Amino acid sequence: MAGHDLCRTVAVCGHEAGYGEALHDLVGPDVLVATGGRELIRALAGLRRSGERACVVPMTLGRDPELVADTARTLRALPSGQALGTLLAEPFGTDRHLIAWLRAAANRVPETSALLVTAPSGGLFEDAGLYRIARLVRGNGAHRLVEVAIIGGDPDPAEGVRRCGLLGAAEVALVTAGFAPVEPPEVPGVTVVSAGWTVSRAALARVLAERVADARQRWSAHRDDGIAGGLTAADDHGHHHTHPPGEGHDHHHTHAAGADHGHDHDHPSHPPGAEHGDTHLPGAGPHDHGRPHVPSAAHVIRSTA
Repeated sequence: MAGHDLCRTVAVCGHEAGYGEALHDLVGPDVLVATGGRELIRALAGLRRSGERACVVPMTLGRDPELVADTARTLRALPSGQALGTLLAEPFGTDRHLIAWLRAAANRVPETSALLVTAPSGGLFEDAGLYRIARLVRGNGAHRLVEVAIIGGDPDPAEGVRRCGLLGAAEVALVTAGFAPVEPPEVPGVTVVSAGWTVSRAALARVLAERVADARQRWSAHRDDGIAGGLTAADDHGHHHTHPPGEGHDHHHTHAAGADHGHDHDHPSHPPGAEHGDTHLPGAGPHDHGRPHVPSAAHVIRSTA
């Protein structure tokens, strides 16, 4: 594409990244951080004036599919002169990546500690999904007590710690399903520690670089800017349009030929870099149960860094 060597990474943030606040200590000056909508439009306009093109990466860890779709809608609405050459990358991560990252963080914590999985509130469906993620973290881990707390929601981290204490925990470790660690609350009778950053600065830079490289390769090979695929990102998550059995209207979601449905057969996730003869990532090899069924379904989100 024109301006190929002047392609700036734009990290678009929602609730998982504190609408950008959580990323300021993680990304370098070469990455532009923005929220969606008007702020993203202004950021892209500024890059265009300076002669730079943009590759936009939705900064979700898998709990905010609406961020991907909203970003795609914003890019689709750009004036044609500004849209040309603006790429939408695959999202930073999926919920399966998040589960693997959380398990790796849990491995840094003594097995005798309770785990409190925390995340910024994102709404009813997103917060409910955090309980599923926490259950999958517990399912193949050594920590027998794993609870959930919602930053800005209910239960909040202090209440989550108190619940762990009532269940017999003397020490509680906070692991975050977001981009920034949570400040440990002070709760009498319980020692509270933080497991630290779930996604390190080095891992974040590595995954961002992979997403951008894949998006540019897809453009070079197929002239696919990623926007059409991004528009369908939230189609199958059931948010905001759930009907009782037998009621409501039909939703005819189209799937790319040969794409699998994302049935959740939870294979044990392995910490990044772990030695395992059967390690596989979403969309890789014969174990693929979760490829994104979008027009660019052949593209693989590969790295857990």
